[in-house]
Amino acid sequence: MTDDQAPGAPERAPTVADLTRNMLRPKFFVAFSLGKGLDLRPRLAEHLAYMIELERRGRLFASGPFGDGRNGDGMTILRASDEAEARAMMLKDPFVVHGLRTFTIKPWTVMEGSLSVTVSLSQGSAAVS
Repeated sequence: MTDDQAPGAPERAPTVADLTRNMLRPKFFVAFSLGKGLDLRPRLAEHLAYMIELERRGRLFASGPFGDGRNGDGMTILRASDEAEARAMMLKDPFVVHGLRTFTIKPWTVMEGSLSVTVSLSQGSAAVS
């Protein structure tokens, strides 16, 4: 029984409003990168340095290749105020600058899921699951 039901009344199914009431709904922009079948290794250090810089500035939520990364396809999840800002960040990726990848961007609202972080101070380790 819910707070707004009379005693003895049948249980009502939760509504969408009930189910989404407490969701945090963070908003991101997801860049789906498409490789062109070219060797990424000559520009990999530049690409990684750029992604690490975005991470350091709090703009990068997550990024990485699909599969083993050999075909150049991947996904980057960005914190941006709008799609134009996200696009500007991706246009500075050395893989894009040097014509090794193209990309599309989609806005993304996270509705479900969980994230756990374990930091072991004495062992100097961290795990995300």
